[in-house]
Amino acid sequence: MSVFIDTGIFVAVRNAADKNHRRGKELMRRILKGEFGAAYTSDYVIDEAVTTALTRTKRLELAIDIGEFILSSPRIIKLRVSEDAFNAAWELFKSLKERFLSFTDCTSLALMEKNGIKRIASFDSGFDGLVERIG
Repeated sequence: MSVFIDTGIFVAVRNAADKNHRRGKELMRRILKGEFGAAYTSDYVIDEAVTTALTRTKRLELAIDIGEFILSSPRIIKLRVSEDAFNAAWELFKSLKERFLSFTDCTSLALMEKNGIKRIASFDSGFDGLVERIG
């Protein structure tokens, strides 16, 4: 049992002004407690979370806080997008165009497939029907 953590969860947890802040904090508490098994994210999600926080809020300190939160957490396993995962994500991106998933979302799906991760913690309904979504 394991869970992949998506960008929006990280942004919501560390940004008190985010509409999903309370929900995100509770979900992250459960994830870090191990309720869903091992917790994973990726280098692309970290990039997207830091960039999203910076562009939405114009607050560099928040973007840094999010990055530090993820990078310093020993309970969150950080996966790297390999060339194989990148290529698989590109094929997904082209084939799932009606879902309007970002390329980063497709890298998450490719990494989940490669690592046998069956569920994602996300506020993005675009994942529905592809993997089990909690959030």
